[in-house]
Amino acid sequence: MHSRRTFLEILTGGAALGALSACGQQQMAAPGAQVALQLYSVRSSMAEDLQGTLGRVARMGLRRVETAFWPEHVSLGEAGRLLADTGLEVISAHVELPVGEHRDAMLEAADAYDCTRMVWHGWPEDERYATLEGVRILAEEYNESHAFASRNGLELYLHNHWWEFEEVEGQLPFYVLLEELDEGVLFELDVWWAKVAGQDPARVVSDFGARAPLLHIKDGKVLGTEGPMVAAGQGLQDFFAIAAAAAGHTAYLIIELDNCETDMFSAIEQSRTFLIENSLGAP
Repeated sequence: MHSRRTFLEILTGGAALGALSACGQQQMAAPGAQVALQLYSVRSSMAEDLQGTLGRVARMGLRRVETAFWPEHVSLGEAGRLLADTGLEVISAHVELPVGEHRDAMLEAADAYDCTRMVWHGWPEDERYATLEGVRILAEEYNESHAFASRNGLELYLHNHWWEFEEVEGQLPFYVLLEELDEGVLFELDVWWAKVAGQDPARVVSDFGARAPLLHIKDGKVLGTEGPMVAAGQGLQDFFAIAAAAAGHTAYLIIELDNCETDMFSAIEQSRTFLIENSLGAP
């Protein structure tokens, strides 16, 4: 495993092509998508006891996490150290777009987590999604952000909510972006929000193919933007169809519950068990 700084040194030394090729071969040879946790799910617990919460996540057998937001008093450096001490690997990080004052923040996050996958979380809704012209303007901004990330040895991913999969002038914004964006821009598909928007998550995952190596795994018993979520496999989602559509393309299945109608940690553990015992994801 190379740190981001080492990765940049490899690029400078001219060995990037071989290193990236080897990495790609390893990913293609992997037995299946690996299970991870979006730490946003346990934000309330982290606010009370950050170190204890991370330790509890690790003891549940979840070795990989995706970061989002930390308690206000916790710095990126401290968060990175706690994650490393707990033995949790950061496979991706939710960040702001590297525009203006946020350019350095992306680089700081990458260094703190020793992670190259940077995910624009996409919240709140950008008013430009209301028109196709606005979506294409967003595409230009995303391409510029990708160029910045790429120059620094990072990958830019886009995460969706429901509005990116609701029709605008007869088209779906995320599909417009799929066509308009540089092929280096990747996607983190949230299958629950796609379903809330009225789409078939398996079809969406199939359509995006290799451009969507990250999937957010969510489930619920009632479609809606604010209803409580449940453990994967206990709601409306057909994860078997989603996994079949994702076969060969998805690297990580990232469990996330924005809220929960039961105990959050129990729902997370049940989600992990469901994915692994049904051979949908690897530990």
